[in-house]
Amino acid sequence: MELSDRDLNATPPESGNQTDAGARPGDALPGLVIHGFGPDSGTWLAGVLRSAGNSRRALGPERRLEVVVQGFGVRLLRSGLGDQSALDGALSEDIHVLACLNSMTHAGIQAGELHRGVETVDAAVAHLARRQWEGWAYVRL
Repeated sequence: MELSDRDLNATPPESGNQTDAGARPGDALPGLVIHGFGPDSGTWLAGVLRSAGNSRRALGPERRLEVVVQGFGVRLLRSGLGDQSALDGALSEDIHVLACLNSMTHAGIQAGELHRGVETVDAAVAHLARRQWEGWAYVRL
């Protein structure tokens, strides 16, 4: 994956200034961001989403929870691809599923092909860095 100069020169946002995709300005508590970097086959994504659901139930609804998918695994976020129940289940539990646009470009996927409810970020690595600067917990699966 290639990062743009903007991504490489990103600076941490000022305290309380959440400018990244999906941030809610009123969020009082840092959330959990799960970094999914995996293949475009098998049960990998379902396992990541299952772990996210377990985290949602353990942490409660007051913390924001995001799953950022990077690499060729973004292909599994396309609408109508395979069993969509794990994706639907995660989205119904207020788990924000985010696809990396850089990865989508390399995988030949357009935003319109994504499953309904899946959001995007320009660069997964930059998004993950911002979340950590904001005090979020980070887990890579």
